Amino acid sequence: MKIVAKLVDSEYPNRGFTHTREIVRAIVYDEKGNVAIHNVVRNDKFCPEGPQSYYETPGGGVDAGESYEVALHRECHEELGYDIEIVGELGEVDDDYNLIGRHNKNHYYLAKRTAFVGKHFVSDGDSLIKATLWVPIDEAICLYQAMPDHYVSKIVKNRELPIFLLAKKAMK
Repeated sequence: MKIVAKLVDSEYPNRGFTHTREIVRAIVYDEKGNVAIHNVVRNDKFCPEGPQSYYETPGGGVDAGESYEVALHRECHEELGYDIEIVGELGEVDDDYNLIGRHNKNHYYLAKRTAFVGKHFVSDGDSLIKATLWVPIDEAICLYQAMPDHYVSKIVKNRELPIFLLAKKAMK
């Protein structure tokens, strides 16, 4: 998978990394061309000034023994409640979460939602999802551009905005 960006976390001091996490994420679109984005709200060590709300694409960690594609199907079942058809690869974004000493390898795909299978959150991260929006891709891009430029929202914005721009070209 082509590396789209390598991002350095400038929000928190780097004390070294204890592990690397393989992650799959997707720009998932519906029959109208709307894309899914999660509204995430958190109030933890990533948000030292209080609760922070931001947007993030569906996805999550790859379990031991899973292929990226199997993991992406599982994550979309859990978070969106839909099966998907993977249309293609968008690229990889490597980023760091200095605060928790983790290097991330985010593998992004373009996918079309297909059959509804039922949403079933299973991870702690899933509990941070307050809503899933299905919006036109230009609206998603605007929502990302308006996200704050500090703390975790800055990290997510810098990681995902370039992917949305690639997805917009691929969806034409």
